Amino acid sequence: MISVTEEDFDTAAVIGRAKRPETGALVTFLGVVRDDEIERMTLEAYEEVAGQELEAIRSEAMERYPIESVEIIHRIGELRVGDNILLIVVGAGHRKEAFAACEYILERIKQTVPIWKKEIGKNGERWVPGEGG
Repeated sequence: MISVTEEDFDTAAVIGRAKRPETGALVTFLGVVRDDEIERMTLEAYEEVAGQELEAIRSEAMERYPIESVEIIHRIGELRVGDNILLIVVGAGHRKEAFAACEYILERIKQTVPIWKKEIGKNGERWVPGEGG
């Protein structure tokens, strides 16, 4: 499953979907809004392109690594400290491949997916420069 959504997600349900008899390792990355002297953040995306880019990243990872599944959910909209932002779940036969693929996916998302973050705090607001996208 690949998704760009304003809705929160159930991490356990996504992990449960990724479990398969041939899967020996599930590696997850859960990004959350941290208390970095902000009150909230707004995530905006060019949704159609972001979804297409996430699909492309999934395909790249499946081709590069011996993995069996990839699920990516990226939230947009207004989020508060502690809210989920990003979930990546990678299933593979072995942990090393799952960890490597998960890290690859995370870095590619940061580099290429058109999602922008604005942090809002007591001292004002600022757009956070991204690595790409």
